[in-house]
Amino acid sequence: MKRPKTDCAYSAGWMGIPRGDERERDRLARKPRMTSSSRNFPTPDHTAGPFVGCPKARWATAKWGTEHGRGRIVHMDITRIDLLIANKQLQNVPLFQQAMERGRTRHCICGLLSDGGVHSHIQHLFALLEMATAKSGKSVCALFMDGRDRRRTAGAIYVRQLQQKMRNGVSAEIRRFVGSYTAMDRDNRWERVELAYRALVQWGSGNADDDPIARCSGL
Repeated sequence: MKRPKTDCAYSAGWMGIPRGDERERDRLARKPRMTSSSRNFPTPDHTAGPFVGCPKARWATAKWGTEHGRGRIVHMDITRIDLLIANKQLQNVPLFQQAMERGRTRHCICGLLSDGGVHSHIQHLFALLEMATAKSGKSVCALFMDGRDRRRTAGAIYVRQLQQKMRNGVSAEIRRFVGSYTAMDRDNRWERVELAYRALVQWGSGNADDDPIARCSGL
């Protein structure tokens, strides 16, 4: 009996194949199986970004785009939200409609402020703020600064982008800053999480931050 022909798809996570840079270790390394496969079998032209269901400029790894061997694009949650925003359909999602209705004229939005594209994206925040403004509501923002997926000193860049949105008509104010070191601790270390928790739940008497750029520089 003749054995059927089989195909194999494999992914080499965190391995770059650069062009024009002979100093790269991945190009200089001896890798006979990969070299033979790439010469004798077709290889995909795109292994990053929307082509494999990842955020723009994100390559497929164990963290993103692990479904790209299925023969079709399987979008991650973050890219599904990107598509909703691009197609102007975010405001039609029942969950967001209900949230805007419950908040009525005042909304509290808490989350990461960066374009890291792992846990969140700043464009998603902007879309929510624009939706709330369209509903005649004002948003109060408690921001988690992202020192893990972006540079620890990059927070001021994203605050300026948010301030520009506010100047362009988005009705919002920045009320709190919290570092992701405390707000997103994964190991149940209450001594860290408590700092973020108390900053969020005890903010009733607080006012909008007068100098958020200076404030976020300390996180």
